[in-house]
Amino acid sequence: MPAYALAHLRASSPHPDIITYLERIQATLDPFHGRFVIHGGALEVAEGEWPGSAVLIEFPDMEQGRAWYASPAYQDILPLRTDHIEGDVILVEGVGPDYDPVERAAKLRAEDPHGYGADSRAGQRPTA
Repeated sequence: MPAYALAHLRASSPHPDIITYLERIQATLDPFHGRFVIHGGALEVAEGEWPGSAVLIEFPDMEQGRAWYASPAYQDILPLRTDHIEGDVILVEGVGPDYDPVERAAKLRAEDPHGYGADSRAGQRPTA
């Protein structure tokens, strides 16, 4: 199952360390089969607010993503970015090519954690 490192990068200040970080990051990704999917491209906010830019890196699985982030090579260059760009980074497991949200809904309905039984309309609590 693929996994992703997702960064929401907000306030940044131009600095030579950022250039060095960019020059060195791919070498930290290669041993873990990481590849950039999104790297600060054009961004259009469809809902809510999103100040800044987005970065998405794909890994074959969560184990590889975790190993990359914790690797000495990446930890060595990480301050080059974090000292100059404010942001948040998460590692998140993706879904496979056969993922079906209908199956996910059926599983949630079967678990029925909030009384959303078969008699209720989707997304609404049953009324008494």
